[in-house]
Amino acid sequence: LASGGGTADRCIKFWNATTGAMLNSIDTGSQVCSLLWSPHEKEILSSHGFSQNQLCLWKYPSMVKVKELTGHTARVLHLANSPDGASVCSAGADETLRFWNVFGDHARKADKAGAGTAAALTSGPPGASAECARVATASYSRRERHPDGVQRRGRAAPE
Repeated sequence: LASGGGTADRCIKFWNATTGAMLNSIDTGSQVCSLLWSPHEKEILSSHGFSQNQLCLWKYPSMVKVKELTGHTARVLHLANSPDGASVCSAGADETLRFWNVFGDHARKADKAGAGTAAALTSGPPGASAECARVATASYSRRERHPDGVQRRGRAAPE
């Protein structure tokens, strides 16, 4: 079990789920907002807020930082994995969604072994592991006019 600390704590902590004992704690240097385990390798991706608003890929259990990914201008609030496990979508307080090819090499290896073609289509170019293979960046508004003509709550959408 892994948990992340806020602005004051800044740590990723690992716990024994059976006994509740803390196994390890690593100071990341910034607020931990979200954690996502790799479905392919012993790696964990963390998203951060103050002060750098980055994503960090860590090798587990050594907790050696493999890569830092930057691009958000405000804290990164959420991480979601693609169905094939190759790509990650991050949602930031800067009102953007960013797509990253974080676990792509692992998915590509599975594809070469005959596991399917979806990973090869979404994983990016060879050697792009843990690099920002940004497919798209999308801004979203809290207030939008929908096709039914109803205006939703939040910030006014441009007319």
